[in-house]
Amino acid sequence: MTDTAIAKDQSEPFWTRVRAALGALRPARQERVPAYGQAAIARSIGMKPKLGIRIEDELAQGWSHAAARHVSLSLLVIEIDRFADYFTAYGKAEADQCLLAVMQAITGALPREGDSCLRLGAASFVIVLPDMPALMARATAGKIADAMRRLAMPHKESHAGMVTLSMGLAVTNPRGGYERKFFEAAAEALKKAQRRGMGHMQGVDLRPALERKRRAA
Repeated sequence: MTDTAIAKDQSEPFWTRVRAALGALRPARQERVPAYGQAAIARSIGMKPKLGIRIEDELAQGWSHAAARHVSLSLLVIEIDRFADYFTAYGKAEADQCLLAVMQAITGALPREGDSCLRLGAASFVIVLPDMPALMARATAGKIADAMRRLAMPHKESHAGMVTLSMGLAVTNPRGGYERKFFEAAAEALKKAQRRGMGHMQGVDLRPALERKRRAA
């Protein structure tokens, strides 16, 4: 599965982005992925054990950007609730349309030009948000949830009656090279959100622990 991306770019016509995204949903050769131990991370949240080179690049670049400027880095890991049941109930064509509509809803809720919604696995997404404070990241997650409620896409196999998203948010102040535990933290937050039910968001702020660790060093 490729790591499809839709970027927030108002200058490009909507249907051009739609066609490009639909094309990207087709299977493609997977590029080599650096050995960060992502297989265990991905399995822990029910994803295929490859993040994809685009996601790796976004994580590394976002980390470097935030570290160089001494600003926060936020990361959202999102998953469509009960997507396997949706696929079974509605079929592949409808499932592809659902994925595209969700990606478009997420992208429309992002606050800045150039922010991207990257597809991970069958029904999961990654959003890397450098220079994004925790409160603004939480507000962005809220806007995404609002966009899904407005979308109101029916899901007859869900107790909610419509397609919903679970979200995990991690926030840190990067220093030095990229640390894989950052993605792990967001993935674990997603798992906690899913244990609470459908349509929930769980956040974790890594900054206090990091500050204590740096003071003790």
